[in-house]
Amino acid sequence: MTLTRIAMSGAIAALTAVPTLAEGWRGWNIHPEDYPNSIALESFAKEVAEKTEGRIEPQVYHNAVLGDQPDAIEQVRNGGLDFANFNMGPMGQIVPATNVLSLPFIFRDVDQMHVVMDGEIGQRFSDALSEEGLVALSWFDSGSRSFYNTKQAIETPDDVKGMKFRVMNNDLYVQMVDMLGGNATPMAYGEVYQSLKTGVIDGAENNYPSYDSSNHFEVAKYYSITNHLIIPECLCVSTAAWDGLSDEDKAIVKEAAVNAAKEQRALWADREMKSREKVEAAGAMINEVKDPAAFQDAMGPVYEGFIKANPDLESLIEDIQSSN
Repeated sequence: MTLTRIAMSGAIAALTAVPTLAEGWRGWNIHPEDYPNSIALESFAKEVAEKTEGRIEPQVYHNAVLGDQPDAIEQVRNGGLDFANFNMGPMGQIVPATNVLSLPFIFRDVDQMHVVMDGEIGQRFSDALSEEGLVALSWFDSGSRSFYNTKQAIETPDDVKGMKFRVMNNDLYVQMVDMLGGNATPMAYGEVYQSLKTGVIDGAENNYPSYDSSNHFEVAKYYSITNHLIIPECLCVSTAAWDGLSDEDKAIVKEAAVNAAKEQRALWADREMKSREKVEAAGAMINEVKDPAAFQDAMGPVYEGFIKANPDLESLIEDIQSSN
């Protein structure tokens, strides 16, 4: 073998020995590292890295260090971020179909939400999201939301009348409180504790873990279980990242996302139980509304207005409500 051939064969061997560079995926998460969602996202990242043998190496950035949710949604849509855990509440401005998930009492309970979102209807939402640069691979739990306040237990809609409740910034939530006779006040989450303490608002609405971790139970001890909102969250990847995967890696990422959702739901259920025990031990007064139908019936005008504005979504609402 000539020196030239030896040199060429050595160069070819060196080139073929170079490992494929791993694709680093950046993931957004609003929650602290010990939150159920965060633990599940870390499991997702670990499983993807292991099963792709390092072809994809996801890294999760917690505590919204990469921006708030609206910014993160845009970053995932344009490929600046590769994956994220998003609540569907603020998603309606981008994907109108997801506003259906913010309708009060759209789900009977959390178990029904899981069945619906894991099936064909959930795929419809994923398809709608994918048209806007997001691919929902699995659905996380965010519990059910109920009212809490500084004044009294809520048993009937009449108990809400005249009280000022903080809600997330969505017209559907404003209408929900209005139909119960209360005064809805959209407000940043970080302002709620002081506003409750000083009487700027009388109450708010959220799930047990948030009621606990925000310390709102310290200043609003009446927690009334209405379960009026059950809003799923997605584990979403950007279409840019998804479309760049081989079929093999798509299957791996999808399976890891489904496994992460299973873990998150189990962790969430445990967290809810522990949060309830904690706030009750601290003196929170928790009551379960005996007649939820009275609250549900009050939402008629909310649904009528929504369907009038979005007639193409009426069948989707009917399909969800008729699902077992």
